[in-house]
Parts: sequence; structure tokens; C-alpha cells
Amino acid sequence: MTAHPDAPVPVTTDLDTGGFWQAAAHNRLALRACLDCGTVLHLPKVMCHRCRSTRSGWREIEPVGTLASWTVVRAALHPAFPPPYTIVLVELDAAPGARLIGYLDGAPDLAMGQPMRATFQQVRDQVTLVQWSPLPAVISGPSPDSLVPDLS
Repeated sequence: MTAHPDAPVPVTTDLDTGGFWQAAAHNRLALRACLDCGTVLHLPKVMCHRCRSTRSGWREIEPVGTLASWTVVRAALHPAFPPPYTIVLVELDAAPGARLIGYLDGAPDLAMGQPMRATFQQVRDQVTLVQWSPLPAVISGPSPDSLVPDLS
């Protein structure tokens, strides 16, 4: 996806979320975490909801997750986003309960629980967005050989 000149972009210098955007600019994924108990603080906040500490920092995490939900947008809402496009909600494997959204062109075939990997899209100088790409779904269950009766 090429960035449209009128596409909205995040404020990357915000005190609460700046570390996320700084990591993204280096093609890394980071979340704020409590320095005392290790709890991931997503959405980023000043005080830990678990231990009440106000000491936090940015922790780099593996850029993979699981598709938790998605919706296909078929009506034009902004010139920067011609339909159809898909908005995905991805639960991070390294931080259960933390979810990030992303944009996919078109209306790809997706499956609930499908593995996803973060990609990094530079849209302006100093602005890199975290997007998501679907990985092939892992199909679990009996192997095809176990479904064929033994005819001997």
C-alpha cells in the first residue's frame, strides 16, 4: 500500500506512545511494560493496573500474533483508503490480551485464529505504521492418512 498524501498519520512524539513508534521506525514491535512486575501495559498508561507502580519502559516483543477479528470495508470513507480493504485485530502471542489493529488491501480470505506477522510500512519521514500479514493457517486434526480405512 502506498500512502495517500492526505492519509491520517499518528503523532509519533507522544509521551505515552512514542516508544511504540520509535520501535516501529526500526522495524521492531514494542509495548510498554511495568518495570516492577513485568505486566504489559497496553494501551500504554502511566500506572500499572496490577501493582500500581509508575515505573515503566518499552519492551521489544516478537512481531507475531493471532487473528482475533476482522471486517471488510466496502464503502469509501476516506480518499486514502479505497474499498475494499480489511481492518484486522491481532492478539499478540507474546502479550496475551494485548491487541493491535492493522490494514490489509482488498478482502483476503482470512480465518479466525490465523497466524499473523507484523510488517512495517513507512508512510512519511519519521512515521512507520505497524501492519499485519496473514501467514498460512495451521490446520490441526487428524492427518489425511488416518481418514482412509485400512482395506487390507
